[in-house]
Amino acid sequence: MKKVISTTKAPGAVGPYSQGWRAGNLVFVSGQLPIDPETSGMPDTIREQAELSCKNVLAVLAAENIPAEDVVKTTCFLADMEDFAAFNEIYSKYFTGHPARSCVAVKELPKGALCEIEAIALG
Repeated sequence: MKKVISTTKAPGAVGPYSQGWRAGNLVFVSGQLPIDPETSGMPDTIREQAELSCKNVLAVLAAENIPAEDVVKTTCFLADMEDFAAFNEIYSKYFTGHPARSCVAVKELPKGALCEIEAIALG
């Protein structure tokens, strides 16, 4: 079984992709920018942005009734590796199951974001 995941509780795609996909017992969440799904705004600080990116990942998972504990892998993108500690502080509140993770700095992110998170979960 495969199907597209879509929810209004996370920001819509800013390009030609889906918020997520279910493929059998795996769920793939596209990179979630720190965009408020209600206002389309983005906060200023890395802590606020990390919080919103985490919430957006969990909102896509919630559309399939999947808890954060079922996330097995995340990939995190930072615009500045100097934000690593602050990002981890927020991230660790949401992904308490300690999924496998990659976290890299990139030259820039869409819409000038400071972070973005994608995830793979069991479902």
